[in-house]
Amino acid sequence: MVRKLKYHEQKLLRRLELVSWEAAGGSLAEVKALRRYRLGRREDYVQYKALARAVRALARRLRDLGPASAAFRARCAAALLEKLYGLGLVSCRRSLAVCENLSAAAFCRRRLPCLLVKLRMAQNLRHAVTFVEQGHVRVGPEVVTDPALLVPRAVEDFVTWVDASHLRQKVLDYNRERDDFDLAA
Repeated sequence: MVRKLKYHEQKLLRRLELVSWEAAGGSLAEVKALRRYRLGRREDYVQYKALARAVRALARRLRDLGPASAAFRARCAAALLEKLYGLGLVSCRRSLAVCENLSAAAFCRRRLPCLLVKLRMAQNLRHAVTFVEQGHVRVGPEVVTDPALLVPRAVEDFVTWVDASHLRQKVLDYNRERDDFDLAA
């Protein structure tokens, strides 16, 4: 049996809504996705789900437009597909059917640690997240320490090690590509 709350306890808990508390929510599929993609914050996954839902709704609305607006539909569909392809969320730019199957996992696969595993710069996601958080990875000229960074296709080729990183030096030593200038640095 639970005791009745005292007046000051009721006053403190008046603004707290325990039914919709953020940490209490989450389905089993959500927990599996958080573990699979090594997401540090649940809010990131919730945001990815909301974005995927918005893209699916937009694709359905474009699909349901009447024949009178065929030119507008084609122009908007091409723009949407080009944007999603540029972000790396879809694999082809042919039809809106691809957009209707977009999920939050597509956003998770474009995160920097997942791309490090894909580019074979890390053995697994745990190591990749550690490398990013410790500042061993840069995207273009910028050193990135946030593993939640979404990397578009255009920038994917510019993911490299930081020049002063010990991991970069180990890779160069292993490949026998390290020169005397790198030894001095």
